[in-house]
Amino acid sequence: MSRIVSKSPLSSPQLEKAGIVQRYAPGLYAFWKFARPHTIIGTSLSVLGLYAIATTGSGQWSIANAIAAIFPPLLACLCGNVYIVGLNQLEDIEIDRINKPHLPLASGEFSPRQGIVIVAIAGMLALLLAFVQSPFLLATVGVSLLIGTAYSLPPLRLKRFPVWASLCVFTVRGVIVNLGLFLHFQSRLVIPPTVWALTLFVLVFTFAIAIFKDIPDLEGDRQYNITTFTLRLGQKTVFYLALWVITSCYAGMVLVSLFGLPGTNALFLMVTHLIALGVLWFRSIRVDLTTQAAISRHYQFIWKLFFLEYVMFPIACILA
Repeated sequence: MSRIVSKSPLSSPQLEKAGIVQRYAPGLYAFWKFARPHTIIGTSLSVLGLYAIATTGSGQWSIANAIAAIFPPLLACLCGNVYIVGLNQLEDIEIDRINKPHLPLASGEFSPRQGIVIVAIAGMLALLLAFVQSPFLLATVGVSLLIGTAYSLPPLRLKRFPVWASLCVFTVRGVIVNLGLFLHFQSRLVIPPTVWALTLFVLVFTFAIAIFKDIPDLEGDRQYNITTFTLRLGQKTVFYLALWVITSCYAGMVLVSLFGLPGTNALFLMVTHLIALGVLWFRSIRVDLTTQAAISRHYQFIWKLFFLEYVMFPIACILA
């Protein structure tokens, strides 16, 4: 399989670091790209954040207990993450050669057979690790894998339909991950208002991610008849729709903090979300919607805001 060389969106220092990894551990670097780093970071922070929320005020916290409690479900969730994103790449090799030529299957760094082996091992490990831990974690991982499979794999291939595609993404990230992980760490069927608030925030925020992610992929989706909101409504419309959806998330959290959310530090919650909202708008009005690189950078910035929520919200709970 021939390799396709594409311009990298990385900065010069990042390129230098990437070059070192590529030289001495090319397989590891290719696997890192295959795992989609932004999703790995998001999954890791969700596990850490929900553990912090579940154990706040327990009085039994220690580094040893935290590591023992976090590492097994984190590994299960990361394996599930690799399965979902890897399966999507296996089904989208031709599309990714247009939209994301740097991915290892599209570039030829991995063969399809290698991709299949990685995905199969990751899926089996995810289910096995979840099975030996708790029914809550098994349900979380199992349902996530099932939805991820329906999203990418024929005959359903729900990613072809914008509403179903968005529903898949924000159901897993917004509902299943938050509630399932909290129940796993809590070990009982009680969900406090703090977790419901975080779940609602992430649910709506993830909808914005789900519709925004297709803006940079316009050309490949058009050629392979993948119907998206971007193709139906246009890049500018979807960009501002995503912006206002995220704005509603922050505004909602500010209002909740004003009325008081039990189990959180209201002042910290309000100030941090107002700052994040201000930075979002400052960055958004400067985006050049005619440049794919600018849109892709802004998409990664939105993911950073998503990461930040799993830092800000648990801290607000700890400070309560």
